[in-house]
Parts: sequence; structure tokens; C-alpha cells
Amino acid sequence: MRGLGILCLVCSGLALAKLPILSPLPLPEATLEVGPPVRKGWVLYHVKPGDTLAGIAARFGVDPRHIQWSSGLKDDRLQVGQELRIPLVAEEAREPRLPPGVEAYRVRPGDTLASLAQRYGLSPLDLVSANPSLESLDRLVAGSVIYIPKGAKGLLVALPEGETLVDLAARFGLSPLAVARANGVKDPTELKAGDLVLLPGIQAKTTYQRLLAKQEEERRARLEAERRRQEELRRLAEERRRQEALRQAQRRQVQAQPSRPQVRRVSYQEGGMRWPLSDFRITTYFGQRGAFQRFHTGIDLAAPYGTPIVAAKAGQVEVAGWSAFGYGFHVVLDHGGGVETLYAHMSRIAVRAGQWVEAGQVIGYVGSTGWSTGPHLHFEVRVGGVARNPLSYLP
Repeated sequence: MRGLGILCLVCSGLALAKLPILSPLPLPEATLEVGPPVRKGWVLYHVKPGDTLAGIAARFGVDPRHIQWSSGLKDDRLQVGQELRIPLVAEEAREPRLPPGVEAYRVRPGDTLASLAQRYGLSPLDLVSANPSLESLDRLVAGSVIYIPKGAKGLLVALPEGETLVDLAARFGLSPLAVARANGVKDPTELKAGDLVLLPGIQAKTTYQRLLAKQEEERRARLEAERRRQEELRRLAEERRRQEALRQAQRRQVQAQPSRPQVRRVSYQEGGMRWPLSDFRITTYFGQRGAFQRFHTGIDLAAPYGTPIVAAKAGQVEVAGWSAFGYGFHVVLDHGGGVETLYAHMSRIAVRAGQWVEAGQVIGYVGSTGWSTGPHLHFEVRVGGVARNPLSYLP
């Protein structure tokens, strides 16, 4: 910026990106700073002893009033350490010059590098060389600009600040005359920083190989993601088949059981146990269920989710919590004399351990927690720690 060191630049332009470029063998590889020139911005400057607003403005070649307006100053008085915003404007606001034979193409949705190369009779390497800042061979951003070389092929770069066409040609071992001819330039000094220069015969092979490797990596990642998706779909399908087979087996088991009254409305009988539910359907009885099924240590009473569960007999709450053995939320009551009752698969527990409950008192609500396939109450009677048939103790 006019020979002065910039302390901190805040601007609306884009930062320059380093792009590796290969020269054709046997020329060495060269590196360029490629990017659009800064359009406008500010230098953040801290006032030093002896500084004046006019002196600072003269040093940066701007109008003192512009510094005053940008920094919110009411007058030209300054304080040491005060931060000033010094506005900077590019000397020339013009579009970068394109070499003759190079077309700026606006990317449309669905365009790929391969489709553009085929449309214009170019190789992908030709397009990469004309657009060395590309990040992908497959993904082109709709609305962005791609440069299409319709004449001479080569590397297309922006002329760096402080360099001329002669400097650029020398860096790549090219004849300045050949470069000037390829760019339709008679006077090399007429090019400005940021103008695009075509370096004939130079190909961005390193960039192209990097993009090819990235393309293959992305292809493998897509294949792996698809493989995992298919595995998950197969796993879910197998789980659905297993669940359906389990439901069918349970239906066959219910159908094979002897016909008994299904809905029972009962009342408490003094001296014995009462039913823990007042409206239910027995779905599984006590005993052996099948050749390959576990012995059923209680009875299952199906009822709507949330139906109140009551104590079958007065006693003290021995357990009230979650079971690690498939009962889910459950309650165990101690009735004395070694007699216990268990109430499993609750949706919610209404008592706590150590509490005394009376027969018929609500101790929880029907749910389907633990190893359960639907809302029901699993009810057990244990005597001396041994499961007994609950129907022997119920009215």
C-alpha cells in the first residue's frame, strides 16, 4: 500500500490462497499466490507521540476528513494510543483482464468438470490448468465462474502484485514474447496486478493429481457409507422378522391353551389373596410353556397401559425398583411366613421399599418395561423362595 507497512488490514476482499503449480519437465515446480486483488479496506493505526491527523493522512495518501469520518472523530485532535481507521481504496476498480480465447463460464446446476470438458472438447487437465484453484473434480458450485480456454491451452494465473509479465514468464522458463503473444499483449507493462495471464504449455499436473486422489477418496467414502446403510437395512429387516416370528409364536401359544374365562371381575375374599387387577385377560399361565421356552414362574394378566395394580395381600414392600433380570419396574411384597408376591413390568411404581401396604392398596401401574412385548402384569407367588402357581392362592 504505497510502500508503507500495514499494521492490520480489515477488508471486504478474499485472502490470497497458495496453489501448487507444476511446470512441464524438466522445468522445476513453481508456486504462485493466486487470488483477487483487494478492493477496499482500512488500516488500523494507533497514534504515536508527535502524530497529527494531517501528517498521518499525508503518509497514507488519503484525505484527512476521510480518516476523521471513518474513525468517528469530532475534530482533528488526537491522543497517543488512539486507534484510527484509515480508509484505503483500490486505485482502479475494473474487472481483471482475460486473455483472448479464454471464456468466463457461469456454472449451472448439474455441471461437472467432466461434462464441461466434453462439451468444449477439452481434457480435464486443460480445465484444471485454467482453473488451478478448483477444490473438486465432481462438485462445482452453481453460479461460480469457470474459465474455458478455447484457444491456446496452459496455466491461467493472476498477475501478482509488484510483478510484470516478464517476471512471470521468467519464473516458468518461458519466452516473454511467447507469453505476450498468447495473451494478446503488445506492451507487457500494460497488465495490472490481478489480470489473468495464460502461460502456454504449462499444466497444473500436481493440482490435477491431488484432485484425482481426492475424487477417489470421496468415491470410496461413498461406497463405504452405502455398504453400512445396506447392512443397517438388513439388520433392521432381520429384527422385524424376528419380532414377527416371536409374536406369531405367542399367538399360537395362546390359541393352544385350554379355553378358560378370559375376562374376570373379582372381589376381595377375607383371609386369602385378591386379584391384583380388577379387569384383565390371562394370556400366559404358570408352568412349562413349550419345549424351547423357559418355565413360566407366574401368570400374565393383560390390561390397558396405566391400569392400577393393587397389593394381593397386606404386607411390607421388600423391593421397589428396576430389575436386571427382565422384570423391568417391579415390586416385591413380604407377607410374612415366607410368602412373597411379585408384580412386574410396571410403567410406574407407587410405593417405596420398607413401606407397609394394605390389601387392595395401589402399588403401581400396568406397563411394558423389561422383557415384555405389550402392556401386562406378570404376577408371582413365592413360598420359601420357590415360585408357586398363583391360581392356587387366588379366588
